[in-house]
Amino acid sequence: MLGAVALALVLLGASTGVLPAAAAHAAAEPVVCMLSCDRLDPSKARQETFPVPEKRINGRRLVLHVSDPDGMAWGSIDDGTSGDAVWLDRSWDGGATWEGLLGKASIPATWTGTRTLMYNITDPSRHRRGMIRACGDAQAVACTDWVYPTVCDLRCDRTDPAQADGDTQPVPPTTLFGRTIRLHIDRNGMAWGGIEAGGQGDEVWLDRSWDSGATWPGGSSLGRTSVGAGASGTRTAMFATRDPRGRLYGGAVRACGREATHQEGSCTSWARPAVARVQAAADALMYSYDPSAAWWPGSWWNSAVVLTTVIDTADRQYDWVIARTFDVNRGRFDAGQRGTDPIEGDFISRAIDDSAWWGLAWVAAYDRTGDPRYLGMAATIGEYVHRYWDPNSCGGGVWWDRERTYKNAVTSGLYLRLAASLHRRVTGDTVWLQRARTAADWYLASGLVNADGLVNDGLTADCRNNGQTVWTYNQGLAIGGLVEVWRATGETRLLDTAKRLADAAVTRLSRNGVLTESCDIGQSSCDDNQKQFKGIFARYFTDLVRVTGSAAYRGYAQRQADSIWSADRDSLNRIGQRWAGGGPGQTDWRTQASGLSGLITG
Repeated sequence: MLGAVALALVLLGASTGVLPAAAAHAAAEPVVCMLSCDRLDPSKARQETFPVPEKRINGRRLVLHVSDPDGMAWGSIDDGTSGDAVWLDRSWDGGATWEGLLGKASIPATWTGTRTLMYNITDPSRHRRGMIRACGDAQAVACTDWVYPTVCDLRCDRTDPAQADGDTQPVPPTTLFGRTIRLHIDRNGMAWGGIEAGGQGDEVWLDRSWDSGATWPGGSSLGRTSVGAGASGTRTAMFATRDPRGRLYGGAVRACGREATHQEGSCTSWARPAVARVQAAADALMYSYDPSAAWWPGSWWNSAVVLTTVIDTADRQYDWVIARTFDVNRGRFDAGQRGTDPIEGDFISRAIDDSAWWGLAWVAAYDRTGDPRYLGMAATIGEYVHRYWDPNSCGGGVWWDRERTYKNAVTSGLYLRLAASLHRRVTGDTVWLQRARTAADWYLASGLVNADGLVNDGLTADCRNNGQTVWTYNQGLAIGGLVEVWRATGETRLLDTAKRLADAAVTRLSRNGVLTESCDIGQSSCDDNQKQFKGIFARYFTDLVRVTGSAAYRGYAQRQADSIWSADRDSLNRIGQRWAGGGPGQTDWRTQASGLSGLITG
């Protein structure tokens, strides 16, 4: 609900077409975009709260309004006269400096109040945590308190370490003049620093960074404390490493200290919490999500797979990402905005496999939320993919692209899984069931699976196995598709074949028990698509584990998770391409999502 002045101004705008509060903005005013961009009208706010006390300026009421669902704030001034003004200040360094006069608006003649437009409080796309306050000028200048100066997760900044839930030390301690400085993190992601073997006047503190340790504005010398007389050590209070309200999940911390008689200090390495494997890897993955554009920037189909991985974590704190990604990306995009091809609406493009990945993502979203719009979108995409099922070429199979140039394993595997998934979720369906049966029969007879039980990349123009690279994601999609059709039909031959393909992967696509892509071997490296292949295999192999209960399969899945965690992860929980470790190393959000799928073993 909007305040009285804001509501009056909305009504005035409805009748005149102009909002008096919409004063001219400075051309150089910075613009931040999160769920919405700065300068959104408060009439569109999803919530109105007043988390800081209002301020009085010569009888005027200065109020800061906040909408947490939008992550935005606006200011208002009431009981004033013409010329009184209100604006916002926004700080990115804990209030040391700020962008001033944001949205400045003056009370027009005959009115007694006005308000600013809405501005984002924080900026997760650029990994900046912000604070906002409302300021006014009514023959004197004053400001409200800053909103949300304290970071809160399950606990808030400055909590006593006596309340810690456990104690892990994610990085080695550092030493300085015989002192030992340690970083501690508990199961709630709360961090504190400690100094040992010291003396009176020695100091310890935390630094906190929202951009992986590159900078730490507003996060320097947190909880700085000194060793008291007669003591040999001390510790800071605890500070949060995540800010869910600000949608900042990837905060990093380090412990620093100084010996009393020297100016120089020493710090541990930067670290993120790493108590629960899946959440730790998911937080590091969410670091790369752009909530404004609502994808993982740079790759369209990969973003569909990553969204599915986030859903697979079953962590409610990320559920907002589902709706956000759907709402922003269901429209049209010109070539170059989401990839080389234009996106034509409803996640459809000339690349049939790209569309199918989004279809599976919305099936997962429907399973997670029960929202029928996701199932409807999956069905829309499924019908589009089905248009490229062509029995006049090779007896069936789905073309890879709209130009019908290639029948490959990835597109046919996607169709197999999607068709069976839609049948199992569309009430009273018979059409998708028949399509799934037909697709399974064709796949098994197509020649895509070679004599070793491995899936090659595709078929030649004369419909023979082309002998091209066996990629792990093709193996995984075949397993996942056959498992889903087995669920739909109960035909044991399908589950038996899925197990045969899994056995072949365990034997032939692994080195020392760890899944290995061909581009992992030697000094080679994987391209941006290949970086994500092993995670796709892991998703569908885990599905097979669930339906078979096989101890051998479960053990293999666990070996992948253990190797990823111990050999292919750094102190910021970033996961690389090579699950067995070793160089050359590649690490980005694609390898992160792939590794996260490998950590989800049940």
